[in-house]
Parts: sequence; C-alpha cells; structure tokens
Amino acid sequence: MNDNQLLRYSRHILLPQIAFEGQQKLAESHALIVGAGGLGSPAALYLGAGGVGKLTICDFDNVDLTNLQRQVIHNTAAVGINKAVSAQQTLHGINPEITVVPVPKKSTPEEMTELARQADVVIDCSDNFRTRYVLNRICHSLKKPLVSGAAIGFEGQITVFDFRNDTSPCYNCLFPDMGADEEMRCAENGVFAPLVGMIGTAQAAEAMKLLLGIGESLEGRLLLLDVLSMEWRNIKLKKDPSCAVCG
Repeated sequence: MNDNQLLRYSRHILLPQIAFEGQQKLAESHALIVGAGGLGSPAALYLGAGGVGKLTICDFDNVDLTNLQRQVIHNTAAVGINKAVSAQQTLHGINPEITVVPVPKKSTPEEMTELARQADVVIDCSDNFRTRYVLNRICHSLKKPLVSGAAIGFEGQITVFDFRNDTSPCYNCLFPDMGADEEMRCAENGVFAPLVGMIGTAQAAEAMKLLLGIGESLEGRLLLLDVLSMEWRNIKLKKDPSCAVCG
C-alpha cells in the first residue's frame, strides 16, 4: 500500500484484528454484490470505502425517483441511469483506489455462476425469491460464502451461508422452494428507509469478516430485526438433511 492508502485505511489498520496484513487482504479481495438497491447501496458503500479491492455489482434496473428515499448510493442526478453504473460512479468518487465492475443487465444462471466463481464472497441484496434460490444453488455448488439479507416494511433479516463448511445450512433449508411466484416488494408494501441501511451495513460487516477470517459469522444463525420495537432476535439454523440443495 502507498502512503495515501495507509492514511485512508489507518483506522482499520489500528485495529489489531485487521492491521496492515488484514487491510492488504481486503485490497486483494473480490466481492460480488447482487442488487444495487436498498440493501446493496449501504453494503457497496462500506465495502468500497473500507478497501475491498474489487466489487462486481449486478443490477439491470434504472434509478427511479422513488428509490432515493432509501437507496443512498444514488442521487437525484442519477435518475434514469442504470443502478450498477450509478453505484460505480458514486464509489469511484468515494474511493478511486478500488475497482468497480458494473453488470447492468439480467444475468443468466450460467453468467451468474461465472461471476460468483471469480469472487471471494457473494452478497445477496436482491428483492425476489427466484434470485435468492439461484444464488443459493450457485454458491453451494462453488462452495462460496453467501451473505443473505432481506427487508420489508419495518422488519429485516440477515444470515450467512458459508458453503466452505459442509455443516452450513442453506437458503433452501430456511425457506424451501415451493415454486410460489408471490413476492413481497417495496413498490407494493413499502419499506422504512433506515431499515435497509441497518441490514445492508450488517451484510457489509459479515462480508468483511469472512474476507478477513476474523470474528464469528452468522453461519447457523438468523438475525431478525423489528425496527418498531428496535428488537433483534437470534434464531439458530440447522442444515436440513432432506434439503433438495444441500441435504
């Protein structure tokens, strides 16, 4: 790292759990973020500002005025621009030291598999079950750690599926794929703006911990947040022996 980088990341380097070696590890890491909306915005901002060297951001949607209430990586001037491209522009303004690769289209499962293959960690910031099931299968097949988050209304959840460990449960263990098409979307149901920030930053923290190999991840635990009561619940998850994906 050069002198500017040492200054930029000095508050990380002061932490003994990270130090110079950990920050260098982050600089050499690659995170795949699927979704640049409410969850992907804070996740990408903190991973980029924190020095994760390469971010690949997937989102086929364009920035809409209704997004700006919560999708903080975008600004008013970005309305009409693809979200992955808008995120790249914002992140380069915050940290020109990192590489940001936008994927401004709907990726096929084969294309997403290749993107995940190249990454060290995958962060699911999508807003639909179909994408979550596809990412779950891909990460399980590649043995890649998957940080999963969701938020709607005043309630959110986050967990980690670390497929480097054979004992890790998967998303299908938690929510078996029954082929239902019903989705809970912000456009129809609304979402409290700070909620997605809280879940998204927690996803960034879990992803960084996985990349650094520090602390205890949320593997085997589901955190549920009710913002109205400001209460976190911790639920233990176990691998389902009859799971169609990882059983």
